[in-house]
Amino acid sequence: MRKSLLTVCLLSAVCLTVYAQKREKYEFKRNLPVYAEQLIADLDYPLSWENSGIKNFNKWRKKARQKVFDCMLMPPPAPSHGYETKVLYEEQRDGYKARKIEIRLSRYYTVPAYVLIPDGKGPFPAVNALHDHGAHLFIGKEKMIRPLACETDEVKRDAEEWSAGYGGQFLGDYLAKHGYVVYSADAPMWGERGQMEGARRDKYDMIAGNMMMYGIDLSAWMTYDDISGTEFLAQMPEVDSKRIGCVGWSMGGYRSWMLAALSDRIQASASVCWMVTTDEQMSFKYKRTENGGFANCLPGLRRWLDYPDIASLACPKAMLLINGEKDKLFPVPGVKKAFDKLHAIWKSQHAEDKLQTELWDIPHSCDKKAQQTILEFFQKHL
Repeated sequence: MRKSLLTVCLLSAVCLTVYAQKREKYEFKRNLPVYAEQLIADLDYPLSWENSGIKNFNKWRKKARQKVFDCMLMPPPAPSHGYETKVLYEEQRDGYKARKIEIRLSRYYTVPAYVLIPDGKGPFPAVNALHDHGAHLFIGKEKMIRPLACETDEVKRDAEEWSAGYGGQFLGDYLAKHGYVVYSADAPMWGERGQMEGARRDKYDMIAGNMMMYGIDLSAWMTYDDISGTEFLAQMPEVDSKRIGCVGWSMGGYRSWMLAALSDRIQASASVCWMVTTDEQMSFKYKRTENGGFANCLPGLRRWLDYPDIASLACPKAMLLINGEKDKLFPVPGVKKAFDKLHAIWKSQHAEDKLQTELWDIPHSCDKKAQQTILEFFQKHL
């Protein structure tokens, strides 16, 4: 009798999970409020370059950048004694050394990272390689750089399988073979900065919400760590601090133009499959259920600046943006609007030759062709 009752309870729980209870009236559908279009219509971006009324570009950039930092809430407290670093493992690869390090980026925590250093005499140009989201949190830095021998077989196998999205090639290793120091670190909630109970995508939003109870935005801390990691990179004796770039695909692409916008260390940024305007991204126009989320959410910022407005804080630095016409995450009309706005801003600062935007006949991916384009871009600008 007890076993039958338990079975009924379990089946009921499953049914409730699969078949959600519904009311006749509701206020949200497809993960958006039913008044989404009204919200979009009210977004006027008063701090964008064309709307701000500020005539001096440097003054505008300073004010707009400060607004971004204000919306990023509390930054991680700086480490008490600088970027203390411990080398955990090192191996020689074909033309470069690979190191696993642990670096203190905040008084609160240390961060696991990989660093690739070309053979020969430096200083070398350098790239901060920023990993993607992919709803896959088990690995982070290992998405960009082939795992070192010290990692478990599970990590190595997972990274090899994930490299399919990169055409079977590790972007970090590809750049290192061509003479770049490459740094890649786990973002909060990815890889060795994940949850003790195991990597689960559905826990990210819950933890991000809990972090807000401390006055912390988890997405912002990802960007703050990207800025600090770049500062560490600039201090490496093997690195030419005047030739530092950043690169990423998907969420890594978002991280790349965000880092370029907020860090004066970055001279060139490359982003694959992450640029759009809010009016298209957050609309009911398209049959899609994923629009954004905590991984790129800064409280209140959209009342002031759109995505391309923030990216334009990097102007007049070199920027490469590649998006795919078959990418279901970013509607093509929104991509084109964003590209047009960026070109107008770079042109206004007589720097249009430093902005390269591409719309390819590809899905959401960063294949070998994209990586070759990234390399050529860095060779030109770094």
